[in-house]
Amino acid sequence: MTKNTRIIAIVNQKGGVGKTTTSVNLAAALTLLGQSVLLIDLDPQGNATTGLGLTRGTTDLTLYDVMVEGAQLADAVIETNVKGLKLVPSDLDLSGAELNIGAAADRSTRLKTALENYEPKPDYVLIDCPPALGLLTVNALTATNSVLVPLQCEFFALEGLSQLLKTVEMAKANINPDLVIDGVMLTMYDKRNRLSDQVAADVRKHLGRAVFKTIIPRNVRIAEAPSFGKPVMMYDPHCAGSLAYMDLGKEILRRHGKRRRG
Repeated sequence: MTKNTRIIAIVNQKGGVGKTTTSVNLAAALTLLGQSVLLIDLDPQGNATTGLGLTRGTTDLTLYDVMVEGAQLADAVIETNVKGLKLVPSDLDLSGAELNIGAAADRSTRLKTALENYEPKPDYVLIDCPPALGLLTVNALTATNSVLVPLQCEFFALEGLSQLLKTVEMAKANINPDLVIDGVMLTMYDKRNRLSDQVAADVRKHLGRAVFKTIIPRNVRIAEAPSFGKPVMMYDPHCAGSLAYMDLGKEILRRHGKRRRG
């Protein structure tokens, strides 16, 4: 990838924090803001794939073929129902990748190599990582410029975050010296719940400016949209969830010094 392409890995080893929801909706938001976006579904559960209206197992090639079988990334890329947003789909076959390539010398750099060989270069690549810090996530940390961490506004929000931050620092020290943390993004905020305010305050106290200003609310439209195979902006563009993800997209463009187009 060129310096003009920003690669963001969306990472948290804890499940249920909004990784896939953020991956799909942030990708759509950046696209609506005029950016060309490639979303890579690195989770064998394939929820980003189904969340964009595709049925698992119905595409000719998936990320498994790229990482294990040596297929070209461009051959696995498919168009989505959001104009300008492309996807590399995943399915359960990818769960066997660690066994299949675990002994290979290039096991941690296969995704990076695939992205380096990919044309045309998009403005953004988003990588939806699995809820684990295994070989697939290591591939994402090796390939990416930066990490975005979704953190739910719940009691145990900070639990495990220190481990994740240590993993990122280890990856920076050993495999990717240019790796940075783009920021921590608060999700599932419930304004009716005092706990959400307390968690948000605690996270900002510990992490300061690393926390995005935008907070993603707990919103029924966000939860409903995947069952229709759409990002929330395509499902209900005026709901609180859509507006929040659009704000997040704008905040990321500002952080990266990129201008909104279109």
